Amino acid sequence: MIEIGFATADELPQLADLIAELFALESDFFPQRDKQLRGLRLIFNDPSLGRLFVLRIDGKVAGMANALITVSTAEGGRVLLLEDVIVRREHRGSGLGRRLVEHVLDWACERGMTRVTLLADCDNHSALDFYRQLGFEQSNMLVLRKKLSM
Repeated sequence: MIEIGFATADELPQLADLIAELFALESDFFPQRDKQLRGLRLIFNDPSLGRLFVLRIDGKVAGMANALITVSTAEGGRVLLLEDVIVRREHRGSGLGRRLVEHVLDWACERGMTRVTLLADCDNHSALDFYRQLGFEQSNMLVLRKKLSM
């Protein structure tokens, strides 16, 4: 049975495992389990920040998506930043990733959000093709990042 819903506290370690799998595909990030768990807990404990979606197959975590809520002055309202979308390797290519992302998009629409933005590694052509097939378009905006020391 395939189910998509919100993450439970017990699933957060499995989500950190999925993020490690995702970061292996990206050139900007590398897994740091403590940080990933800390970030997951922040989102899980404060739904006003966003929601963690989980794809389960027969009750086992098979994929995830991180939906962060923010406000856009361009849109004049709440919008979504979609991060950490991954389906376990053994389940890729079966349409489950599409189901997961469409579920998140429907959830955002139902809450009046008018835009979803995501970042994908420029060398991850399969991810870029996947998102384009879902109707995402490349933006003229360039991502710039500055690390703040703490």
